[in-house]
Amino acid sequence: MPSSLLLKIDLILVPRSSNLHHSCPVIAMRFPRLLLFLLGLLLLTIGIVLPARADNDDPIVLVHGFIGWGRDELFGFKYWGGFGDVQEVLNRAGYRTYTGVVGPFASNWDRACELYAQIKGGTVDYGQAHATAYGHARYGRSFPGLYPDWGTPDAHGRPRKIHLIGHSQGGQTIRVLTTLLERGDPSEVAATLTTERSPLFTGGKSWVRSVTTLATPHDGTSLATGIDRLLPFARHALLSFAAIIGVEPDRLPYDFKLDQWGLRRAPAESFNAYLSRVEHSPIWRSHDISAWDLSPDGARELNRRFPAQPAVYYFSWAAAATTPFWPSGHQIPLPTMLPQLWGTALLIGSYTRDQPGQVVIDASWWENDGVVNTRSMAGPTLDSPDRIRMVSGFDQPQLGAWNAQGVLAGWDHLDLVGIGTLRDINGWYLRLAKSLAALPD
Repeated sequence: MPSSLLLKIDLILVPRSSNLHHSCPVIAMRFPRLLLFLLGLLLLTIGIVLPARADNDDPIVLVHGFIGWGRDELFGFKYWGGFGDVQEVLNRAGYRTYTGVVGPFASNWDRACELYAQIKGGTVDYGQAHATAYGHARYGRSFPGLYPDWGTPDAHGRPRKIHLIGHSQGGQTIRVLTTLLERGDPSEVAATLTTERSPLFTGGKSWVRSVTTLATPHDGTSLATGIDRLLPFARHALLSFAAIIGVEPDRLPYDFKLDQWGLRRAPAESFNAYLSRVEHSPIWRSHDISAWDLSPDGARELNRRFPAQPAVYYFSWAAAATTPFWPSGHQIPLPTMLPQLWGTALLIGSYTRDQPGQVVIDASWWENDGVVNTRSMAGPTLDSPDRIRMVSGFDQPQLGAWNAQGVLAGWDHLDLVGIGTLRDINGWYLRLAKSLAALPD
């Protein structure tokens, strides 16, 4: 440090009239330097001990996809992490995280209603108009609330918000929930008295800071172009999970959560018998079911009804684990893909459809992650007003638009949730959580 500057500091900190200058001029000269050194050391120590301040401390809520399950199911084998635990990794790092559990086969409307009640607390209300239209019960299960303070004013009078992360169908679900919170639903308002109406349907709730979707079929998946494809895939997937955790299928603790349709599992009912009963239920002929929402035609309908909201950050990641096979150009699995997904990857990688009134599926739909077409993952395009911008990272994200983060090459559908993978999925989610916490408050 220049001596002239030290002299100026010395004049300020130690007045010339003080006894210190007269009695001990050496100490008087060195005292400012010592003070500055200690001050710098203190600031450096604070910088090391204290983490960088996040711009928001909103909790994260993880939302599973089709066939997903809760933390207390499948003998503790986690949807988010497999034999690991993404939720607890994030919590230990200081990012408050919860896991939402919704109907694994339910429609996105029903799942959004369930997610709202589970986070906020209370009894699930599917809506009078909706329940009447589709012929199931209006009310579902009750929950104490993962985050009952959600939406209440903070110290600055602003509503407490959350970050929603959805994998696969979970991405559609959190889109529906976010739009319902902001816009409400006129048909439900018209169908019920104010005292009987769920707050979810009244709108005006800017309670979501960000929506992040991972390998989500925003435009549907060609795997769901028919029940004859989707249900066998579901059965195969569930039996595969049983094999992974080493249990007999009939002992599998798994809940389809279709109480509104009267399909609660009986106490002594085997898993296979329960699955067969679900498979033969008339709900599969309804549009109020996952099979419709996951199809390209159902996704197109969903895109019309639930657009992106202008005050919310939207992020998306796509995945691809197939490669073209010449000369046909069909997509075949990469060696990195789980063998359990090869059959569906080959089906998606060669399927086309061109029928009047239905979404055209051509070669642009062939690349996939074993479950979802890669072209469907960046954001909604079929009859959607949403804007998608291809970016890399979280620098200057735009509100109300899809900030698409590109394609995770070689990643299959389950890599993104840490099942059957050797990838550093915990590090990936920690980086994501850090980026979400840095979003402006």
